[in-house]
Amino acid sequence: MKKTIPPAYSAKAEVICACGNTFQTGSTSKEIKTELCSACHPFYTGKQKLVDTARRVEKFKAKLDVSSQKAIIGAGKKAKQAARSQARNNKNA
Repeated sequence: MKKTIPPAYSAKAEVICACGNTFQTGSTSKEIKTELCSACHPFYTGKQKLVDTARRVEKFKAKLDVSSQKAIIGAGKKAKQAARSQARNNKNA
């Protein structure tokens, strides 16, 4: 068996959270970076906090706003059909 197969275990690996909290634990990595820890996780703190690194929430809200505006502008199926028939009449004329 090769001696390099099991990684070296470090008893003092430092965990760094995005909120600034740091603590030590045992791991095969010397440094671990995380977005949530027990100091900032909503389950432990009781406060809800949105952690959105890829802007997913903002993109969803923007998409929701656009779709709601389209629903308000477009009256319904009859309005769409009338617009299509009018566009066809304009093409043929």
